[in-house]
Amino acid sequence: MPDCLYIEMHPQNPNPRDVDRVVAVLKRGGIIIYPTDTVYGIGCDIKNTKAVERIIKLKGLKPKEAHFSFICKDLSNITDFAKVNNPTFKLMKKNLPGPFTFILPGLHRVPNYFLSKRKTVGIRIPNHKIPIELVERLGNPILTTSLKDSDEIIEYTTDPEQIYENYHNLVDVVIDGGACGNVPSTIVDCTEDEPLIIREGLGELRL
Repeated sequence: MPDCLYIEMHPQNPNPRDVDRVVAVLKRGGIIIYPTDTVYGIGCDIKNTKAVERIIKLKGLKPKEAHFSFICKDLSNITDFAKVNNPTFKLMKKNLPGPFTFILPGLHRVPNYFLSKRKTVGIRIPNHKIPIELVERLGNPILTTSLKDSDEIIEYTTDPEQIYENYHNLVDVVIDGGACGNVPSTIVDCTEDEPLIIREGLGELRL
């Protein structure tokens, strides 16, 4: 991979050429840092095993412990990766796009590193144009994991220039979509009869 690219994108109207540049990197197995509707995330094409392994190493995880979520473009392709019953689908439809991660029973076609021991998978559809455009043009979901800061007080770096300074030797693209927030998504477990919030984050779940 070449040196890390720093690409500025308008959060509501990203330039299609810039999106295509990032997608080309993803297709070559690159890893990127990008804005979401919560915090900045780090990710890659979910189908590129080597890229996922790079992120596992970067995050300092053990492969068997690395269960990531991924971003889908909309609800239409969620059933390609997870089992979704009618009540859960209605709940997701009320709240997505939005700052939520939904934990669902995963299907066998999902790569192993996305499945927990319970065979569940985390799925996001952020209310942010940049990651949705990336997924749309790539044709696959992209891995998403929050870019946590080593500073325990700050926890999440919100400034893309600072992110580039910290990570340009470790990733292939940093997308500057402006400052993000510092509150992660709300995680909702939908594997039982009733949805259960297992992490309170930015989103307020509408039931």
